[in-house]
Amino acid sequence: MTNLRKLMQPGMHIKRWIILAILGLVMTSLGFAYVLTHIYRVQPLPEFASVVTLQFIDRPLRGALFVAVGLLFLVIAAVRLSQSLLAAFVRKGDAGIVDTIYNFRNRLRGPKVVVIGGGTGLSVALRGLKQYTSNLTAIVTVADDGGSSGRLRRDLGVLPPGDFRNCLIALADVEPLMENLFQYRFNHGSELDGHSFGNLFIVAMSEVTGNFERALEESSRVLAVRGRVLPSTLANVTLGAEMEDSGTVMGESKITASDQRIHRVYLEPEDAVAHPEAIAAIYEADLVVVGPGSLFTSVLPNLMVKGIAEALMASKALKVYVCNVATQPGETDGYKIDDHISALVRHLPGGANPFHYVLANSRIGLAMPPSGRVLPVPPNGQVLPDGHKVLHGDFVDVERPVRHDSIKLAEALMRVYEERNDLVSPTREPQLA
Repeated sequence: MTNLRKLMQPGMHIKRWIILAILGLVMTSLGFAYVLTHIYRVQPLPEFASVVTLQFIDRPLRGALFVAVGLLFLVIAAVRLSQSLLAAFVRKGDAGIVDTIYNFRNRLRGPKVVVIGGGTGLSVALRGLKQYTSNLTAIVTVADDGGSSGRLRRDLGVLPPGDFRNCLIALADVEPLMENLFQYRFNHGSELDGHSFGNLFIVAMSEVTGNFERALEESSRVLAVRGRVLPSTLANVTLGAEMEDSGTVMGESKITASDQRIHRVYLEPEDAVAHPEAIAAIYEADLVVVGPGSLFTSVLPNLMVKGIAEALMASKALKVYVCNVATQPGETDGYKIDDHISALVRHLPGGANPFHYVLANSRIGLAMPPSGRVLPVPPNGQVLPDGHKVLHGDFVDVERPVRHDSIKLAEALMRVYEERNDLVSPTREPQLA
């Protein structure tokens, strides 16, 4: 799709060259016509030539017939040529060429959407939203210090690549084999044990290109990514948490392992500056989505970066918070929707409310994992005590009831955006039920 995007850029001036080609064809045809007319007039021809050239038909009708046949040949050739050239961009199982191009153009004209978060929740949201727009920006937390990402971060001094890998795959136009390759995790007892190929690829790309930002850009090209994936900050930050018992825990992986209830999270250093392109994306967005994802270790670490929360508050975009469908052990045990919102607001400057809507799952009858600590987040009323407007709907993945369904979630978010911006009745509240 990257090549097709380049072909369709205004700077390529395709229309002018098509017109020039048509003019060249017309001039060549006129030249042949003059030569044939000259031969016909000065050179005696056998009788069958008059039949081949349709001399028995009046000249005006003869000319119209040749024009009609010529146009038919041109149309057939153009269609077949287009199919041959564009077949490379249509994968097996996709819609036809016309539908593919139509969907591509629609996505190019789609709204500018920014999704802030990390972990599995962010990639789930992106996977659905890429069907509606190519103007997507994922702003990803860099506080992860566990698993393969944590090891690479400590050993090589790079930003943790795991969440970036998931986002790139979610936004990519790649064959299933490539996705399986990037998600493949080594487990043969070697030094690579626990590392995913995608993480190693991103780290290697950062070495080849010279920095992590360029590595994300080049990886996006390799995977034909729809949109951009940006770190919330380029600083080497550590996530800390103040517990309700006044204790402090440092490190994202250690916070969730603690049995204490989290009161507040923060970053070290506290003055970590936001990525400039992330700030610009929030200001330019039509829709900003915060979540879903681990509240304290995926969502809030982005908002703790200096400049992100301020941009979110100042942006004129429609802002939606997507509440998790289930509680998360070690983070949100026993939380309801209003608990999620309260935690968000107390971390934002001045305790202000930047969100126009909260999306909350209302289908809670599905069985949760048998751990006893993972429970559905129960729905509240249409308006929370602090004034947040809640939009309920069935957003849960029936096969994995602790997660959102990417298609359901994206459809709901786009419906909220479209109905909010409905020129006929701009004050009407979106209806998801």
